Parts: sequence; structure tokens; C-alpha cells
Amino acid sequence: MRKFTSACAALWLAFGLHISAQAAMSAPPEHDTTAAGVTSARLAGRAPVHWVSVAQIENSLLGRPPMAVGFDIDDTVLFSSPGFWRGRKEISPGSRDFLKDEQFWEKMNNNWDAFSIPKEVARALISMHVKRGDQIYFITGRRATRTENLSRLLQEDFLIPATSMHPVVFAGTENEQQVKTDWLKQESIRIFYGDADLDIMAAREVGIRGIRVLRASNSTDRPLPGAGALGEEVIVNSEF
Repeated sequence: MRKFTSACAALWLAFGLHISAQAAMSAPPEHDTTAAGVTSARLAGRAPVHWVSVAQIENSLLGRPPMAVGFDIDDTVLFSSPGFWRGRKEISPGSRDFLKDEQFWEKMNNNWDAFSIPKEVARALISMHVKRGDQIYFITGRRATRTENLSRLLQEDFLIPATSMHPVVFAGTENEQQVKTDWLKQESIRIFYGDADLDIMAAREVGIRGIRVLRASNSTDRPLPGAGALGEEVIVNSEF
């Protein structure tokens, strides 16, 4: 009987120690100052933005005939920062002078986009527009070069049929907004997607629908624009 009582006492002691250990492991640290935390007031204080999804854009086009749609390239359909980062390091460390260098643009428009990452939001958008029978245009602020491989790369990356694909329009880095405006008007483009303010402003100048794609937070193109600041539609989760 004495052995049985001793065994029971040992079991209860072990159980009590286990419960105490579990409680200690799950208890929050008493003096953890590394996590600032967030309040519901801070969460509710976000700026109002007209968020839309790709599905909502598609639904808004139901019943409308095929149309011409346009896309900016850098940070809109391609995460092309690797090439721009390489150009800056090689040609003008610490400055943006490399953007005036013809050799940089030759490399970027022909070979370095092999390291650019197609954005998933662009895959979804282009697939939706191709399915609708829309014509796909790409209008970029890059400089035109003697040769370019960018049109072929975009067509292959986004599986665009030849009947829907148009060669890339190079607007140049000077007076980019006006050149984009002229092309939007010339090709009767009805929707233009872009990550920069000037993309949205170019669309508005010709009275068409400008939709913002988020620029990735690790893009080399800084500062990041204020998406939604112009009252435009902004595609949710479009930073990648």
C-alpha cells in the first residue's frame, strides 16, 4: 500500500511539473520590446484606395466587344530591376546617368531582360484580355535601340498569340508622358495599365481608363509612387 501511495505521488508530481513547463513555454515574454504591435485604430487608418481585382476588371468588360489595351513594361509586367541594378553598377555607380547611356539600353532591350521576372498580375491580366480577343500593346519609357529582343520575350513569357501581339513601342526617357499619350490616342487604346503616375495621367489625358499596378517594394525605381493618389483603380496584390 505504501509503494502504491508513493507511486501515485510521483506521478502527480511529474504531471504537475509538465503542466508548469507548458504554461511557462506558452506565456508571453514579460519585457519583449521588439514587437510594437498594431491596434485596430491603426489598421482602420489606412488611406482609402479604389482596390480592384483582375476578376472585377474582367466582369466590368462583360458584353463589350474586343478592344485595344496597353501595358507599361517595367514594374508593370516585368520586375526588371536586376538589369537596371547591373547597369547602374557597371556604368554610373551612385547616379542615374546610366539611363542616358546607349550601350545600357542596347543590353537591356536585347539580353538583360532574360533576368527580368514576369509579374503574376500581368500573366492574369494578359491572359484575360487575350481570352476576350483584345489587342495587346506595350508602351514603355525605355529608349529605342537599333535592335530589340523585348517584343519576342514578352510574347513568349505571356503566351500572346501573334494575332494579338504588337511590337513594343519605345517612348524614350524624355517627355515620356506625352509620347505615351500620343500612342494611346493613335492606337485607340481603351485601357492602359501602369505603375507610375505618368501612366495614369497619360490615360486620363486621352479620356481612357487608367489602372494602377503596384510597383514592388524592392524595385530599384525609387521613390515608390503613391498608388491611388490620383483616385484611379489599383489592382490588389499586384506588386508581384
